[in-house]
Amino acid sequence: MKNARNNELADRRAAAADARAALLNSYRAAKAAAEPSRLARQAERVSVAEARATRRVERDRLKIEERAQGEAKATEQHAAAIAESEARKSSEDARIARVVEDEAARKAERDRRYANRKARQA
Repeated sequence: MKNARNNELADRRAAAADARAALLNSYRAAKAAAEPSRLARQAERVSVAEARATRRVERDRLKIEERAQGEAKATEQHAAAIAESEARKSSEDARIARVVEDEAARKAERDRRYANRKARQA
């Protein structure tokens, strides 16, 4: 049915203002009704963020510990390699010293035999 009233500008403006006021009131009512659930969601987000931060801190701590263990292991391996190298070098030096001593003993024995032979010939 067609609206039989003659709407003037003032009537239309008043109706629009009433509609805006009704929309604002319904928005405020909906916001007030949703306040507990909004607070619950916000609290849940805060707890999730705190849990995430806790996990990140734990992950960082584990990474630091693993890095420290790796560095300690690398240092230990380096020290072991140096010790092995030193042992190998000292063993090689001892072998060379024994060879030199044996060579000197052979030369001394040869010189002694030569001196004995010369003594017998003279």
